[in-house]
Amino acid sequence: MQAIIDKLNENLKVVYRQALDADKKLDELQQQGHGKFTALFTKDAGFGFEAKRFKPYVLDVAADVDELSKSEQLDEERLKRAVFKLQQLLQLLSTFK
Repeated sequence: MQAIIDKLNENLKVVYRQALDADKKLDELQQQGHGKFTALFTKDAGFGFEAKRFKPYVLDVAADVDELSKSEQLDEERLKRAVFKLQQLLQLLSTFK
């Protein structure tokens, strides 16, 4: 189980750096009058909230991974949700470039 947590944390580090860059770009676009949207993800993306920047979503996945690392047994449902949300982030960040 620790190998899974380590891999998730590695991916989170990559996503976090990309999210900071993307958020900076979104700030620039918004200052130019662009970026008129209410959320980056739709409700079916697995997140229980809406945000206009990537960082809150990354922090949400990080909290899921932290909870997984604290549990003594692997919670497969929580793992699936965390991986799904991480995939959503990676997919959107890759199209954002």
